[in-house]
Amino acid sequence: MSKYTDQNYLKTEQYKDASNLNARILIHERFSENKQGWASWVFDTYQTLPNPAKVLELGSGSAFIWTSCPERIPAEWDLTLSDLSTGMLTAASKNTSGLSRSFSFREIDAQSIPFDDESFDIVIANHMLYHVPDRPKALREIRRVLKSDGVLIAATNGNKHLAETNKWLKATSTDPNFTPLGSLFRLENGREQLKAYFSSVEILRYKDSLHVTDVDLLMGYIKSMSKIKGVTSSALSEIEAELKNILAEEGEIFIQKDSGLFKATR
Repeated sequence: MSKYTDQNYLKTEQYKDASNLNARILIHERFSENKQGWASWVFDTYQTLPNPAKVLELGSGSAFIWTSCPERIPAEWDLTLSDLSTGMLTAASKNTSGLSRSFSFREIDAQSIPFDDESFDIVIANHMLYHVPDRPKALREIRRVLKSDGVLIAATNGNKHLAETNKWLKATSTDPNFTPLGSLFRLENGREQLKAYFSSVEILRYKDSLHVTDVDLLMGYIKSMSKIKGVTSSALSEIEAELKNILAEEGEIFIQKDSGLFKATR
């Protein structure tokens, strides 16, 4: 089984706490060209959704989206944040504790959602469906717990997302079957997967790129991915040396971004 979908590995190593995720978020916060910011852009979509509403987030991670724009959370959303990892739920609970909004927290596997049929108006699954071993089963579960006119918001990446980073990782990876994170559910192939379960599927893309000027922070990002990509410590040193050369010659390290989301109606 690929580490991308190995639930034991994801729970006990990659996402045992928020440290790897935080390293990846930081690089986007510091060096993104689009100054609106990913979270604010996502909330532009959220604020077109029903209110009041019962909302379930699958794979909520550290609750970054909610803590980034707390003032934009629709007033009458009843929010349940869930994750496969108890460590992530601990981080999410801590991070949201100071907000003037209440959240419920549940440990949930998206392949078996412990709620009755038609329980939610909205299900959110941001950058997590590519981690699910049996995605069709998860999509059936999401459809089941959505009300008849319910909406799924599912963010993911496109084929060109972080192409330069993936090039460096692939060149030094010990995995002969190296593929970019998220390739199982991307902007290019996600619509067809969703169309089997939802009556309409809309795609929205977020225009952005990275202009990195701090090699240490970029290496923090790359190291957060090194185990899942099969990259050794000696190979990381090779990547770091290359990045320092690029920065010295060009004054920045340019990295493409290609992200967006699907809005699917049951």
